[in-house]
Amino acid sequence: MWQSTARTRTSSAFTSFFFSNARWASPAIRITRNPHSYGLIAHPTTDLPRSAFKQAEALTPARLAKVYWQLSKSSLTVLNVLTAMSGVALSPLPTTVPVLLATAVGTALCSASANTLNQIQEVPFDAQMARTRMRPIVRRAISPLHATAFAAVTGITGPAILWTMTNPTTAIIGAGTLALYAGPYTWMKRKSIANTWLGAVVGAAPPVMGWTACGGQLIPSPSYPIHIFPPSFVSSLPETVLDPSLINSPLAPLALFALLFSWQFPHFNSLSYFVRGSYAQAGCHMLSVLDPRKNALVSLRHALILIPACSVLIPLSGLTTWWFALSSLFPNIVLLRASWIFWKNGGEKQARTLFRHCLWYLPLILGMMMAHKQGVDWLQWIGIGSDNPRKLENENHVVDRPQSS
Repeated sequence: MWQSTARTRTSSAFTSFFFSNARWASPAIRITRNPHSYGLIAHPTTDLPRSAFKQAEALTPARLAKVYWQLSKSSLTVLNVLTAMSGVALSPLPTTVPVLLATAVGTALCSASANTLNQIQEVPFDAQMARTRMRPIVRRAISPLHATAFAAVTGITGPAILWTMTNPTTAIIGAGTLALYAGPYTWMKRKSIANTWLGAVVGAAPPVMGWTACGGQLIPSPSYPIHIFPPSFVSSLPETVLDPSLINSPLAPLALFALLFSWQFPHFNSLSYFVRGSYAQAGCHMLSVLDPRKNALVSLRHALILIPACSVLIPLSGLTTWWFALSSLFPNIVLLRASWIFWKNGGEKQARTLFRHCLWYLPLILGMMMAHKQGVDWLQWIGIGSDNPRKLENENHVVDRPQSS
């Protein structure tokens, strides 16, 4: 009895976000059920003049490129490419321009395919949401068959480029995230709030792809054990252990994954809060719809996790020096404060503030990681720093030997 009452309350709270259907009560509209989908069809009972309709635009090459760009969810694809490039930049292993370009193009194609397949499946639901009803397939700028062909071409070409130009590991990760996003994640959006955690796994994969594209390892082995890089004042290890080549261990990609995984929760949960009406309208099971308080708590929890991830795990893995542990504290405290206010007050204004903080947080943190990259002397790199102190020390201890007679 108690479970039935709780389920009724949850259902009532969920459906309360749906817009009113009173607009369908007009006698000028006749509603029938669509036998080919889950939606309804509105039939005007009066003839409308031709001027009431907008003429469809011809699909020129320029417009087609724009449609493809929209199918790819351009902002999300660009984010995936940039985070993949950060994995390449932070790798201690040498790389080449072809590998760099292949990683960027392959990641972009995998992302484009995954996002297109997601939109193909969600046409009936995107049509109900104000923020998605102008997507290409919904507004019939492109047919579902054409979109499917685009998704197939990009979905095959992306992993193929990664396989041939980088390595099979990177291609498998790219194909796996494509399948995970277009398959289980899309299906779970209307089934369980766990879809957010599954989507965070997909979003955290690109920097790992950048890492493996350079030949980085993911699984510990006798040849590639896990090395840690403690601060110099607590380390009793000889200086030779702090070799940047030893960073090629599974702890470094784990740190990259943890950073991107936790960042997505304050980012997405704040966004989903101020568009929760649209999510409910489309039947999406989002935490911001079913339990807004817990939605803010999850954001706060992962904002808190980002502090030890940046100040302990990342420098301990050897990706950065320990100066990053200090310099990253300020942006992390700013993000944590915004998450705390969002959890405490739970308002739309606080959600938008947290979302804006998340937009600058990730590029700043990744940029700081590159600035504090282990084994890189930027002053020497730009030509204004001193030479290697060990090299100078060796030169100063050179002793002239007498020439033999």
